[in-house]
Amino acid sequence: MALETSLEKPAPVRSIANALSGWINRLGWVWVEGQIAQLTRRPGTQTVFLTLRDTAAEVSITVTCPRRVFDSVEPPVTEGARVVVHAKPAYYVPRGTLSLTADDIRPVGLGELLARLEQRRRLLAAEGLFDRELKRTLPFLPRVVGVICGRDSAAERDVLDNGRRRWPGVRFRVENTAVQGHDAARQVIEALGQLERDPAVDVIVIARGGGSVEDLLPFSDEGLIRAVASCRTPVVSAIGHEQDTPLLDLVADVRASTPTDAVKHVVPDVREEQARVAQARDRARHLLRAWLDRESHALEVTRARPALAAPFSTLDEREQALRDVVDRGRRCLQHQLARAGDDVTHRLARVRALSPLATLERGYAVLQDADGVAVRDADQVDDGQLLTARLARGRLDVTVDARHPDDEREAPRHAR
Repeated sequence: MALETSLEKPAPVRSIANALSGWINRLGWVWVEGQIAQLTRRPGTQTVFLTLRDTAAEVSITVTCPRRVFDSVEPPVTEGARVVVHAKPAYYVPRGTLSLTADDIRPVGLGELLARLEQRRRLLAAEGLFDRELKRTLPFLPRVVGVICGRDSAAERDVLDNGRRRWPGVRFRVENTAVQGHDAARQVIEALGQLERDPAVDVIVIARGGGSVEDLLPFSDEGLIRAVASCRTPVVSAIGHEQDTPLLDLVADVRASTPTDAVKHVVPDVREEQARVAQARDRARHLLRAWLDRESHALEVTRARPALAAPFSTLDEREQALRDVVDRGRRCLQHQLARAGDDVTHRLARVRALSPLATLERGYAVLQDADGVAVRDADQVDDGQLLTARLARGRLDVTVDARHPDDEREAPRHAR
């Protein structure tokens, strides 16, 4: 029945407490699964007090059980163990606290635990948290290496000592946390967040030594897996030995078999890098020398060509050829001029031979009438006609006394 209260008629605390107790008592016996976060066995008492923590949420509850029930559990359970408890909820009115009263405690077996881890792995893998495409590349030489490990643990010494041995100038930021037990996952998540917010940290190493499956359960915690998946800084998982495979190995960007192996992934070996630099320098020197030799040989071959070895020889040859052409042209021209001169002379002689002046030079004369027409036939003139006799030098005026054609036998008549 619900309590009837009002501002004028409030219920006292004891009524509320008794009502809560009644409601909780009606819940009856239940089976509860969780991880033992704290175990208290007080001397002289017959009651064992347990703090049972939820493995996937920050929720815990106190469990009380008779000592004989707790001592009868096989195998014995300790802090960090996962158990299933048969208990009845109880509300203690005087203190206002809720607890469970157990009459049976059963540890979760290894086979069942591994089956649950496998189921969790499949669920997280279905969400894509383990996809290879999400893996980030580790920096070649990180400025600061963040390390999450147990305080004064062998894993911390392995990481720091081997890291400084490989690269003396490497810097570490160490966050010490619990690495097993009910509070380990929460502390690791908090340390991961602190390193993630540090801009100088370029890579984060989560390291722990080997242990049982129960000891490594914090590194399969769903909250831790999701925190690592959301990190922008690359994360290296170095949990346990090589055969140990917590879920952190699957979500981390790099999985190292041991903390020492993690250092090899994160910090380069200065001696190896110096050797690589020396090899690269030698290879570059060899390639450069080979290239210079090849180019020098090509230059020598080029310089040995006649055009470069004796550059004026070609010019001399061309000059001599040009002189030969000029001489040949000059000879040809002189020959053609000589032939042309002889031809002109011959033609001039022929012209002179055919010239009337040449005939006149031999004592002949040319008769011309008043119109300047040469008289060739006696029939062209009349008796008594005035003609002009053109001599080689000078002219004569003559008068025709008589004409004598070629067919007449008469003695010729003289003109005066």
